[in-house]
Amino acid sequence: MPVASLAQTCSSRGTIYDSDRQGRSIFPGIGGASLRTAVGIDLGGTFIKGAVVDEEGTIVVKEEIPTHAERGPDDILRRMEELVRSLIERTGIAPAACAGVGVGIPGFIDTDAGVAVEVVNIGWKNVRVRDPLAQALGLPVHMENDANAAALGEAFAGAAKGCESALCITLGTGIGGGVILDGQVLRGASHMAGEIGHIVMYPDGAACNCGHRGCLETVASATGVVRLATERIERGEKTELQKANLTAADVFAAASRGDSVAQAVVAKAVEDLGRGLAIGANIVNPVIIVVGGGMARAGEALFRPLREAFGRYALGRVADVVTIVPATLGNDAGVVGASKLALFP
Repeated sequence: MPVASLAQTCSSRGTIYDSDRQGRSIFPGIGGASLRTAVGIDLGGTFIKGAVVDEEGTIVVKEEIPTHAERGPDDILRRMEELVRSLIERTGIAPAACAGVGVGIPGFIDTDAGVAVEVVNIGWKNVRVRDPLAQALGLPVHMENDANAAALGEAFAGAAKGCESALCITLGTGIGGGVILDGQVLRGASHMAGEIGHIVMYPDGAACNCGHRGCLETVASATGVVRLATERIERGEKTELQKANLTAADVFAAASRGDSVAQAVVAKAVEDLGRGLAIGANIVNPVIIVVGGGMARAGEALFRPLREAFGRYALGRVADVVTIVPATLGNDAGVVGASKLALFP
């Protein structure tokens, strides 16, 4: 779909304002016009990121602290509370002027109960998050899966801004996915919608962390690219790639230099990714597909063949209306999306 057509379908992205140039205060009660703010938290295995975000999706201030998962959930929740207080204090607004807090969590969650059902990378099972934080802060607290939060961020202030429907994926260790329909995140009956990385592509393929075999993320994530390349190295195929400390970026770089093994690996991974996205798009029928994560930094070396592969597998009327683009918010997508949960509950 041409970019011009996309612009007609999605509302104007506008310009993110600079409070000094525009003469507007981002803090309620200070200066002229004011915008509401909320705090977005992105809980990760290594760091907890936080930001105060205004209702136009602009980050006012941000901060990150170590997760220290080994200290357990009570300690993490206490430091999340401290991070929220620190962020609010740095903006100079009264806590009561904050719309609330949104938290993105990297695992299976129950948004109705406010519970993190299972978060493998920090060892959580059935941890109450929403109510303890809300009670400690005296603010409304909202929760979301981190992939959904990132999708909300891109829809709120990133590549999918103004688009009523979007399929957003993150290519990293695995493949995270989030679906936006009618401007809202699609959660599903058990809060599992959007798990595009677990479409089974090869029933007899490599084992996946989910317990199945041959999922999309086993072949098309950064980890999958490294695995495919390593298998070829171990078979003795001639390549400049080295098994030790190999990364997906190494594989894409070698492919750009003409390494035939790297080119074959990239071609397979991108073909499978295009097929997986087409399956998702045939179901959701989005106007835009946003691709983020470390692999997206490969640029057109990824996106050109990805669009071609997608076109081979998607239904014609689906492919005609969709544009595949890189994410624009980077590591900030999670906190921006989490803040939206509180700004527009």
